[in-house]
Amino acid sequence: MTIDLRSDTVTKPTPAMLEAMFKAEVGDDVSGDDPTVNALEEKATRLFGKEAALFCPSGTMTNQLAIRTHTRPGDDVICDQLSHLYQYEGGGIAVNALASVTLPQGKFGKLTPELVRDSIQPDDVHRPLTRLVCLENTVNKGGGCYYTLPEIRAIREVCDQNGLILHLDGARLFNALVETGETPLEHGSLFDSISICLSKGLGCPVGSLLLGTRDVVKQARRYRKVMGGGWRQAGYLAAAGIYALDHHVDRLKEDHRRAKAIEPMLKALPEVDAIYPIDTNIVIFRLSETVLATDYVQQLAQKGIRCSVFGKHLVRFVTHLDFTDDHLAELQKRLA
Repeated sequence: MTIDLRSDTVTKPTPAMLEAMFKAEVGDDVSGDDPTVNALEEKATRLFGKEAALFCPSGTMTNQLAIRTHTRPGDDVICDQLSHLYQYEGGGIAVNALASVTLPQGKFGKLTPELVRDSIQPDDVHRPLTRLVCLENTVNKGGGCYYTLPEIRAIREVCDQNGLILHLDGARLFNALVETGETPLEHGSLFDSISICLSKGLGCPVGSLLLGTRDVVKQARRYRKVMGGGWRQAGYLAAAGIYALDHHVDRLKEDHRRAKAIEPMLKALPEVDAIYPIDTNIVIFRLSETVLATDYVQQLAQKGIRCSVFGKHLVRFVTHLDFTDDHLAELQKRLA
């Protein structure tokens, strides 16, 4: 048995999801006539109370389309220094949008109203114009921590006071929602645009959605085409997204339960110095100064445990729908 905790992107479609994909009615999405893609986009807009949605191959694309659509060359984007769209999207803020970036340091990657306010560029010809604020929920490099509605409302207020646009990288937003009991509609009302990923905790093979106003999505669709992101009979993939939104949201709690169950296993290991708070399905732990994460991950691989290096002394586990209670029990044996 291989225990794969590298990411929640490693999941395979369930038999029921595959059946939904095989039965999908499809067309040409570039021409706008793939009925299953249209149904997924309409479902997402209703769920979040937005005007329009755009189905894309990846969350990196939906984030980058949002940034390019919301900004002009030379504008400035505020995001935490740990944010995915800065750390893991290939310098896309500069490459795609020709924008600069200001990187405040929040706690576990979460911004506060004060950090946002202090990061706004002064009205000075020497400085770029601050245009956009981006939040990530949950925060990948923050160990899966999440924002609550009051925290987001306070940041929204700062944005409104300063004429700023607010975008959400909600790749794992549903992980946050099942913990807080908050709704997609409540979050949709606070953001100008939202990116949600279908291929992480929700278990789809591919796909993310960008949600926003009709004008934002219309422009993003043009940029998607420029990036080579137009696709044809994508309804087979969209069908997986519809199935996931209908069947795979509530079960995220199981991933969180298993992630929390890993904590005492790690605490018993002498080489583990600290563990980030485990709020959802991400487990990040710090090794002692004498142990390199690269070496440790290789040692775990020899035991059939696959995971990710997350820093010089940091290792990440991510639970997901293909990590079962049997895997959890086996993990405890192999870590001991």
